[in-house]
Amino acid sequence: MEPKNNQVRKLQLLFLMVALSGFACIAPKQHHYISFKTAKAFHDFLNRKTTAYPLLSAHRGAPMPGFPENAIETFENATTYQPVIIEFDVALSKDSALVIMHDDRLDRTTNGKGLIGQQTYAQLKALNLKDNEGQLTNFKIPTLEEVLRWGKDKVLFTIDIKRGVPYPKIIEAVRKTKSETNAIIITYNANQAAEVHRLAPDLMISATVKSPEDLERLNKMGVPNHKIIAFVGISEPHQNLYQYLHSKGISTILGTMGNLDTSAKASANKQVFGNLVANGADVLSTDELKLAGQQLDAYRKDKQLKLKNINIR
Repeated sequence: MEPKNNQVRKLQLLFLMVALSGFACIAPKQHHYISFKTAKAFHDFLNRKTTAYPLLSAHRGAPMPGFPENAIETFENATTYQPVIIEFDVALSKDSALVIMHDDRLDRTTNGKGLIGQQTYAQLKALNLKDNEGQLTNFKIPTLEEVLRWGKDKVLFTIDIKRGVPYPKIIEAVRKTKSETNAIIITYNANQAAEVHRLAPDLMISATVKSPEDLERLNKMGVPNHKIIAFVGISEPHQNLYQYLHSKGISTILGTMGNLDTSAKASANKQVFGNLVANGADVLSTDELKLAGQQLDAYRKDKQLKLKNINIR
């Protein structure tokens, strides 16, 4: 018969292993946060004056099963994979509240129905969000101010503004939350970019630039290069465009949501996302955060790229 002391030790060891296993299951995930202490430091990074470090933009916050698009909880989940730019959409309620929602209608993403612009904020606040599989969650529609306050010292933002939402209200929220150190305003044409720059000449602007002529038009309308991050489209441009924009100190965003994401998923062993960055993209706006993150991690490790502004905790 085994000595009693040995039996006790084995029981103690077994209990410890079970306890540690249980702790591992409930231990919180690590978060990868990115932040800049000043607006100048943020702008210097985007103006390519500091260490190059390719980033992912989580399109609508990187929705996943159980995590609906455009929800703060989804944004937080995205940071467990990568230091990210969060791309999100701002809409206007009937009573002029700035809320985070992509669609004009509530049907697809919530348990409500009808046009968002016909609902008051109180009505919207009572709804719950659905994930992309249509499963109802406990998560609520956030306001712009709630999102901006949550994101301080955690993520960068690109703010996509739906039709009818006035730029001054967006800028007011950025000012109120002191988000000049992590927010970029998305525009879709030179007129919009010029308006945003006139209203807030210190803020960074995402502007569509698919040719040198597009940049020249922006410059002629008063938008300087050092306030622009260039969205080059959703198909890979010629490397000459990247080289041209980089020579002007302008970082680039390539939208991979759609065909490029699909191609990357079908060829997961070919490092599609890493190659897109190697070809000149500084930011990839993707729906495939996990796969893209794995490939960017490999690319950064290979190139020995590090950024002091990223904190893991």
